[in-house]
Amino acid sequence: MIEKLKQMQEFFGLKVTGKIDADTLDIMRQSRCGVPDVLPQYGLTPGNPGWQSTHLTYRVENYTPDLSRADIEQAVEKAFQLWSSASPLTFTKVSEGQADVMISFVWGDHCDNSPFDGPGGIFAHAFQPGIGIGDVHLDEEEIWTKVLNNYNLYWVLAHELGHSFGLSHSTNIGALRYPNYIYTGEVYLSQDDISGIQAIYGNVEQPRVQTEKASLSVCECDNRITFDAVTKIHGELLFFKDRYVWRKHPRLRMAEFNFISLYWPSLPNGIQAAYEDFDRDLIFIFKGTQYWALSGYDTQQGYPRHISSYGFPSSVQAIDAAVSYRRKTYFFVNDQFWSYDDQSQSMEPGYPQSIASFFPGIESRVDAVFQENSFFLFFSGPRYYAFDFHARRVTRVDRSNRWLNCRYS
Repeated sequence: MIEKLKQMQEFFGLKVTGKIDADTLDIMRQSRCGVPDVLPQYGLTPGNPGWQSTHLTYRVENYTPDLSRADIEQAVEKAFQLWSSASPLTFTKVSEGQADVMISFVWGDHCDNSPFDGPGGIFAHAFQPGIGIGDVHLDEEEIWTKVLNNYNLYWVLAHELGHSFGLSHSTNIGALRYPNYIYTGEVYLSQDDISGIQAIYGNVEQPRVQTEKASLSVCECDNRITFDAVTKIHGELLFFKDRYVWRKHPRLRMAEFNFISLYWPSLPNGIQAAYEDFDRDLIFIFKGTQYWALSGYDTQQGYPRHISSYGFPSSVQAIDAAVSYRRKTYFFVNDQFWSYDDQSQSMEPGYPQSIASFFPGIESRVDAVFQENSFFLFFSGPRYYAFDFHARRVTRVDRSNRWLNCRYS
């Protein structure tokens, strides 16, 4: 029992004690997939099994009364398309006989040595590739939906199909294959998911997978919205996007939306990074190799300056994101970050370092980041990740537009 607890704590990035503490209990209470957790590279099922053919058949054996037949068929088709878009796998639906992947709604003990536990807890499981075993079982005692409430069928099917194709769970909280149920309104393959499926079946010549940087018109409640930069100024949050900025005051429910030029006429559009220097009461804005310093609505004299003044090498031509915390400023560039000592005004030795190694769970390129209490709020595509700086783990993943008080549809 103690060893199992230690293994679970290691998988979820918790302090390994072998004891049930508050964090461990919180993880244990979350609804999850019934497939066991392992820790191989890319979450490949032990032995790295895969289907011998890249063209597979599937069949839906029965239907839950929670959704219409059309809604179920649509969720199934979308789940297969998601994995097909990132791999050479192709799929054909059959209506009778044995298929490679059989999908069924079952309950309780359904004769596969993996009984379901009723409402809550384990909601589904799937089996690794093989003749007669690459199946997906969904717990009929759960409530299945096509929205955020209860269990979103599309998300669960997409997760379980990863197992049917030879992938196990991922420790990355942003991955589709994370074992616990985290549906934020969108279903994406993270880079970890893509690397895993391609490690088994190979690459596609022109990946068609929907990325988290989808183009969109500027609409704050578009669930695909991304931000170019985010920072605080005197407790107020600023969200930059193209030539626009949202200002979100903590005491006001709605964000104020306008052109950047209305407040700061000298700033360019397409700001790439921003951070607040609390001690100097300044905001620093970055685009390309230049940066500006702001004091409220005033641009400081002597700007813009070249980012090389921070000590960046000539290979760094733009900053993706920046945040200041405890007199250090962290700069994020591609998959690396630098630490700048605000007191000595110099880069700390030993940098750059890998973002993923110091900020586990932040695997994708960082679009924006700001700091609140002991948390770094990372924005990557249409999602944000709440990272506990002291515990060094992601504690929450949600839609980026939740910061603008957008509700789920």
